[in-house]
Amino acid sequence: MAAITDSYINHPPDKIAIQTLHEKITYQDWQVRVAQTANWLDSIELTNTKTVGVLLPNGIPFLQMFTGASAAGWTTVLFDIKWTETELQKRILLSSPSIFITSRALFPIVKHLHSRILIWEECCIEIEQNIVDRTIVMDGKLPFYMGFTSGTTGEPKAFIRSHDSWLSSFDCTRYDFHISENDQVLIPGALIHSHFLYGVISTLSIGGTVILLEKFSPSLVLDFLTAEPITVMYLVPTMISTLLKENRRIEKPIKLLSSGAKWEEHSKQQIRSLFPHLNMYEFYGASELSFVTVLRHEEGRLKPQSVGKPCHNVEIQIRSEASQLSLPNEVGKIFVRSNMIFSGYLDSKVVIEDNGWMTVDDIGYLDEDGFLYISGREKNMILYGGINIFPEEVEKVLAEHPDVEEVAVIGIPDPHWGELVCAVIKGKPEKLELQRLCRNRLSSYKVPRKWVFIDKMPHTASGKIARAQLKSLLESKVISH
Repeated sequence: MAAITDSYINHPPDKIAIQTLHEKITYQDWQVRVAQTANWLDSIELTNTKTVGVLLPNGIPFLQMFTGASAAGWTTVLFDIKWTETELQKRILLSSPSIFITSRALFPIVKHLHSRILIWEECCIEIEQNIVDRTIVMDGKLPFYMGFTSGTTGEPKAFIRSHDSWLSSFDCTRYDFHISENDQVLIPGALIHSHFLYGVISTLSIGGTVILLEKFSPSLVLDFLTAEPITVMYLVPTMISTLLKENRRIEKPIKLLSSGAKWEEHSKQQIRSLFPHLNMYEFYGASELSFVTVLRHEEGRLKPQSVGKPCHNVEIQIRSEASQLSLPNEVGKIFVRSNMIFSGYLDSKVVIEDNGWMTVDDIGYLDEDGFLYISGREKNMILYGGINIFPEEVEKVLAEHPDVEEVAVIGIPDPHWGELVCAVIKGKPEKLELQRLCRNRLSSYKVPRKWVFIDKMPHTASGKIARAQLKSLLESKVISH
């Protein structure tokens, strides 16, 4: 029986909760803003569910709206300012928010997409007139966050998270990542990305200080690391590669949390040389499952291909096609059970077993020491002449080439073989070198038959490569191969 914002009242009132380039907010001030926002939402007359759509730039207003809605028992649907009008329209129709909040600058983009749009700058005036007291007890099973994930078609699916699921996730922040109220946590990425949003919300729940950048800048990140007493930083691998290009050495101890994609070993080695006192944590998870495994710094040296061991209070099973439990090192489908599993999809059925086990159809195995390895994702699998090929295995090899910045391996239709392996490369490597690398490391049938070199790789809102979009571009010959 708790909300993700309930702990704010327990933190020292004069301690800095959030710091940006232009503002410092204490926990007392933050609690006031959250309570006033929640009380303002309580005053809004509704004809349907308590769901608010939010289209705001990165920053304090975004966080205030999200946390205030959570404290009021509302569900927040977050919209990305980088989405096209079509993408916005699809997600608005899918989520059906009761009200939609945006900035004055962004209003022209969405004014015709929703019938009840409120302007943040005007809402602020009303919010500040509300009382600061709030004593309502929240049911932890209530939803507070609706996000979007895509299936194999690339069409969005709306998923729902409850307060309880994130409160359980906060335990992982404490026990697995060893983050406490004494930490100062740098969040340099867009809050529309759940990795960064979670970093903020979990830090505030624990009582640490959030250092928030409104826009990612590698030079600004390094300036903050140098000037401020930052102890923890949330990043994704694409950001790490950008930081490396700055070639600046940071001597202070830093804990780095990475998610969103597998962090390649050559990149880890590079960043260790520039951050000699770095403590790295990688975690594997999914929108539906939250945290599943964590790979800690020293474990990463011993088991570099693993995604780690189960997080706090997480159980993992590997099951064969016959639904039998697999032995160590036997590949099968990954099933997960924990208190962090989501509440479900908005408009489609979720298969959560009666005893709490669930899968997102990832394939992998556990070794004899209990470390998890991801072979691939079932939805990405390429069927070549009746043989299953996991693109992730090919991508891992290609990513070892120093001139490959990003890589995606896609199956494209072929009348004879069913699908051909196509490698899409961002970077300036020689094709012959890549072919030689693959032949030395992979079975012949896994070596890409088609090669595409592009200047810009499409990404999803969460920073992952947009495979469905790439596949569509290849099949429609927008990208030639």
